[in-house]
Amino acid sequence: MQFTGCGTALVTPFCRDRSLDEKTLRSLVRRQIDAGVHFLVPCGTTGESPALTREEHLRVVEITIQECGGRLPVLAGAGGYNTAEVMEFVGAIAKLGADGILSVTPYYNKPTQEGYYRHFAAVAEAVDLPIILYNIPGRTGSNILPETIARLAEIPTIVGIKEATGSMDQASQVAALCNLTILSGDDSLTLPLLSIGGQGVVSVVGNIVPRDMKALITAFEAGRLSEAQEWHRRLFPLCRDMLGVATNPIPIKAAMQLLGRAPGELRLPLCALDGAGEERVLSTLQQYGLTRGAQ
Repeated sequence: MQFTGCGTALVTPFCRDRSLDEKTLRSLVRRQIDAGVHFLVPCGTTGESPALTREEHLRVVEITIQECGGRLPVLAGAGGYNTAEVMEFVGAIAKLGADGILSVTPYYNKPTQEGYYRHFAAVAEAVDLPIILYNIPGRTGSNILPETIARLAEIPTIVGIKEATGSMDQASQVAALCNLTILSGDDSLTLPLLSIGGQGVVSVVGNIVPRDMKALITAFEAGRLSEAQEWHRRLFPLCRDMLGVATNPIPIKAAMQLLGRAPGELRLPLCALDGAGEERVLSTLQQYGLTRGAQ
């Protein structure tokens, strides 16, 4: 199963009482399918996976799979800092019919590079699905180095990495050392990453402009560099503010509520933007030309 092109990191919608909003989730998945994205990623960072119960996490993945109905591959988020629990959890997700696993590097306990290798080797042994590593030091507190990534690339089921270090040097090292599929974990760096051999993005702004993110990648892959650059320049302010106003997914959920796509409820410890932050998001949406019902 190939995970390339435009993938959307789905938000997890909640009702006013903060329970899972299954009806809205189904509509969000259908909207992504209609937009023609290449794959979907439920229960990642954007999906507030740390705030979901195990049962809710599995339910979100299950609903996404049901709504996709085989039309799009589902790359389900499943990571953590307890290797044994992650091994058991990816097995449960595999039974639901997910097409692959996006697994974040263990956070808080800050393993050594050898610890990273053993963790992911154990996870790969536990499930017969393609695994995409997810390296995001800004959230996990430590960085899995290119040399360790290259070692992990020798494991047949580890097929890619979501690169969210913000370092083009590190991404370039990974590209030079192994043949993993490299996916951008930062919307604003998608085009630069494609230029050094990246093959797609796991997009946050894809929740509101999936067609535009797909258009950027399609233009680049077709060799229409000027068109891809135009999309990059157009998308950049939107990407910046959806990730820069506050911690993801706070701004994207505010944007989706302003656009009438989904409720903006979050679960603590995340909380809604203040008035100034919401005004900034609204201004960015308006400057992009987004209004209720757009895309």
